[in-house]
Amino acid sequence: MRTERNLTRLDRVFARLDREPERPAHIDVPKMSRHRVALLLATLAFYLAIVWLVVITSWLVRLDWQVMFFRPYQQWPEIHAFLDYYVVLGQRGPTAVMVAAWLGWRSWRQHTLRPLLTLGASLLLLNITVGAAKLGMGRLGPHYATTIGSNEMGLGGDIFPSGHTANAVVTWGILAYLASTPRARRWLSAVSAVVSLGVGLTTVYLGTHWLSDVVLGWAAGLLILLALPWCEPLIARAEVSVFALRDRLRERRRRTVAAPAPSAPVAVPVPLTQLPTAQDDPAAAPEPVTPARAPRAPAYLAQGPHTTRSERTPVTPVGSRRPPHPDRLPRGAAASGARPLTGG
Repeated sequence: MRTERNLTRLDRVFARLDREPERPAHIDVPKMSRHRVALLLATLAFYLAIVWLVVITSWLVRLDWQVMFFRPYQQWPEIHAFLDYYVVLGQRGPTAVMVAAWLGWRSWRQHTLRPLLTLGASLLLLNITVGAAKLGMGRLGPHYATTIGSNEMGLGGDIFPSGHTANAVVTWGILAYLASTPRARRWLSAVSAVVSLGVGLTTVYLGTHWLSDVVLGWAAGLLILLALPWCEPLIARAEVSVFALRDRLRERRRRTVAAPAPSAPVAVPVPLTQLPTAQDDPAAAPEPVTPARAPRAPAYLAQGPHTTRSERTPVTPVGSRRPPHPDRLPRGAAASGARPLTGG
C-alpha cells in the first residue's frame, strides 16, 4: 500500500508559492500621461511658491512662529508617548527595511526585479533632491531659532523641507505606485496619504519642524512619485542586465559541473626482450651470481649456543666477596678471640 507523506504547514506554504512558475502578464506599469504631467507641473509650481513665501518672510513664516509658540506638545501631553513611536514611520532606515521586505517577497513571487529596483530609484531621487534642497537653503529648526519672526534661512541648518515627511510620502506611496489593480492602488494611495499626513503633523507637534517644512516635504515626495514613470525604461534595462548576468553565471557553473575531469595518461606497454643464453652467445651470457655469505656473529659474542637470561641456572657465589687483606681476620677467628701474632 502506498502512503503519502503528511505535509507540514511550511510545505503547504511553499507548494502554494510554487504554483506561479512564470512572470504574471497583467502587471500594469504606469506611464507618463497628460494628466500626470499636468499634476507634476502643478506640484512643482506649488513647491516653488512655498519656497518663495519663506524666502521673502511672508505670512507663512509668521504662521510658523505662531504654531511654534503655541507648543502643541504642551497642549496635548497625553499623546506625546504615542507620537514618539508613530514618527518612526517617517524615518528612512526602518521604513525602507519594512517596505523592502514586502517588495522583495513580491519580486520573488512575480519573478521580476521591478519592485525592488523601483524602490531603489525612488530613494535615490529622494536623497538627491531633498538633500540638495536642505543644504542649499540652510534653514534652522524651531529649537535652534535665533530671531523671532525671521525665516532662519542661510544659517547652516538642514530642516527645510522636512525629510521625515518626504520619506513617508515616497516610501509608503511606492506601494500604491506598484499596485497590480486599480482598486488596490486607490486603497494604498489613501493609506499612504493618511500615514504621511500624520507623520508631518507629528513633527510639528514635537517641535522639530516648522509647518512650512512639512508642507514642502509633502510636495517634494509627491514630485518624486509623479516623476517615476520617466525612470521605468531605465529600470527595465537594469532588470534585463541583472537577469542576463544571472544567466551567464548559471551557464558557466553548468559548464564547470558538466565538464569531465582530465584523465591520467595511459602508460604504453614496453615489450620485454628475451635475455641471450650461453648457447646463443657465450659472451653475452649473464655472469653466474655467487650466493651471499651467511652473516657472521659479532666478535664479542662467545661461540656456542646461547640461552636467554631467564633460562640460565642460577649460580650462588661461595665465600666472601671482599678481596683478601693482610690485616683483616677471618670471621671464625674474630669470634674465638684469637689475635694474630706480631713481632716486636
